[in-house]
Amino acid sequence: MAAHRCSCWSWLLILFSLSVFVVADIHETTPVNDHHGGVDHNAQTAEQTADQPAVEERRWEATEVKEAATVDAAADIQGTSAPETVVPSSVPQPKDDFQEELVIRPLHSGDIYASFQFRTLWDTDFMRENKVSHYRLFPKSLGQVISKFSVRELHISFTQGYWRTMQWGQPFIPSPPGAELWVWFQDSVTDVDATWKELTNVLSGIFCASLNFIDSTNTVQPSASFKPLGLGNVTDHSFLRYATLPREIVCTENLTPWKKLLPCGSKVNVPPFTCAFFFLKKRGTSMPSVSVLSFLLTMFSEQAGLAVLLKSEKLFHSSFHSQAVHIRSVCQDWQCKTTSWELRQTLNSVFDLHNSGQTKREWSLFKMFSRTLTEACPLASSSKLYIDITDNPQGEQFELSPATSLLSQAVVLGDRRTFSVYDLTQETTFGTVRSLNLLIRWKSNEGEMLRPLLHAERYVAGYGLQTGEIHTLMYNNHPYRSFPVLLLDSVPWYLRLYIHTLSVTSKGKDNKPSYIHYEPSKDRVKPHLLEMLIQLPPNSVTEVTVQFERALLKWTEYPPDPNHGFYVGSSVISSLVPSTVAMHTNSTRERPLFSSFFPCKEESSYFVRIYTEPLLVNLPTPDFSMPYNVICLTCTVVAVGYGSLYNLLTRSFQIEEPNPGLAKRIANVIRRMRGVPPL
Repeated sequence: MAAHRCSCWSWLLILFSLSVFVVADIHETTPVNDHHGGVDHNAQTAEQTADQPAVEERRWEATEVKEAATVDAAADIQGTSAPETVVPSSVPQPKDDFQEELVIRPLHSGDIYASFQFRTLWDTDFMRENKVSHYRLFPKSLGQVISKFSVRELHISFTQGYWRTMQWGQPFIPSPPGAELWVWFQDSVTDVDATWKELTNVLSGIFCASLNFIDSTNTVQPSASFKPLGLGNVTDHSFLRYATLPREIVCTENLTPWKKLLPCGSKVNVPPFTCAFFFLKKRGTSMPSVSVLSFLLTMFSEQAGLAVLLKSEKLFHSSFHSQAVHIRSVCQDWQCKTTSWELRQTLNSVFDLHNSGQTKREWSLFKMFSRTLTEACPLASSSKLYIDITDNPQGEQFELSPATSLLSQAVVLGDRRTFSVYDLTQETTFGTVRSLNLLIRWKSNEGEMLRPLLHAERYVAGYGLQTGEIHTLMYNNHPYRSFPVLLLDSVPWYLRLYIHTLSVTSKGKDNKPSYIHYEPSKDRVKPHLLEMLIQLPPNSVTEVTVQFERALLKWTEYPPDPNHGFYVGSSVISSLVPSTVAMHTNSTRERPLFSSFFPCKEESSYFVRIYTEPLLVNLPTPDFSMPYNVICLTCTVVAVGYGSLYNLLTRSFQIEEPNPGLAKRIANVIRRMRGVPPL
């Protein structure tokens, strides 16, 4: 009952607020021909009946975030056309834009790779003296972080699981297991280390993660591996910081704040303003102004779009899950005449056929996410669903239902891919049931995935708890082309590297690196940093080995489960891999989001960044049960020894006569009766 009363009060409050907006709007814009209102309404109704396709077309153009489009959306809710509404030319056009995409790639193993891409563009300047106070699509929390800490670029990811490159191919945006954070600061920052420490604490609160454990012991300053992905050719790497937490566990408490950054959230309840508009329509009240409608759409647009599919119970019940946030400055056109800030939120997940309990090789949106798509985000200028059908040109591998005639080609990771496109801004995409539940049914198990040209592995060799050896294997699967790779290794200080044992071999021969940058560690202060530029021969395996010695930590430095081991972050490998097709060097807004993240400077190659497995290393661990045994033994000795001595020193002794025997007592009784003295 209490919940029902709260719900009623909520509806009354919403209706009262709308009434206030309507009254204020009526006072501001008084109609001139009010007595002809009924005739105009009938005429508009007739026009709508005669020209129904035009009305429907305008309705789905309302997904574009413009003031005039908002008026058309309000007219659709009323059930009338909107030619009478005139938008003043002085109304400024919004400088922000939101796009969303979902790419689904069926894998040959029967698994499904789903990649969400959400991009928010905003033409503003966070570094100006007058702080930005009005936020519409861009999240205010991140905008304040950019302006307060003078951030040029920010990249953060949370990943659960390891990406299996040889089984799944290359991901659109890679990320290592655990948490990764790397930031470029503006050159106006004086104390980068202090700003970095404060920034990690703030991001830890925003994303509800353990980023506050990032300190100088796991932070490095790369010299060549991490270049800015946005505008600007920064050469001073003193403003760059990179850190990883390979043991970070990703769960629902990290996904919830990530979803709250989206303009359209993942709620599925009925929008309250829709019911309010229906109520006003039944009463014959005029509609609010453009500004009021824009405010209401922004406030209550948390129930539509691709974010509806982000259900934590399904996303975390997968073989791989990764969510990331990337902030950078990008060009708005190919000539880069105007720039804007880009916030890109990505979420990648691989749904395993066996872990999901599937008995058949078929997938659907409802099986993957327990939800279906019903409409596009009203604040999104573009909302599309892509299905990769490159390996299924004639439909011999799998079948799509419902089918679509809209196809698109894009160059992704050096290969031309073909996609079936479902435009969520079109009414025909959802059919008559107003719901899109895409079904992928496999027909054949045949077919092989094209091997990636570059992938890597890493492991620890050796025995005992004193020394060991780290092996990194890099595979170049190109049959006749060699290309350079940049290897970055960040090793904790408690693994003391013997850098003189470093060796690089390819096909059994030494492969001398053309560039080496090494910074030794300092105990309990900073880790090792090793960067090398290595040329990989064609169709070869290059092995990098280095020996290390395990340090003995203080007993207070061990975690609660010291026998589990200590994690070492993944190696980072960056390279320009030869492309089989010509790459697009102009990054425009017309390109799909999944193919336009890494900038491309050459048509003959594309940029690839891959991560190896994190290492789990055992260190010399003391017997933490020994203090317990010592305490028990000490307490026993004290209780027995000291207790007995204390008892002897404090006890008082008294002489007591021995008790007579039974025969003697009987004899004394008889003697008393006879009047004879007792014995």
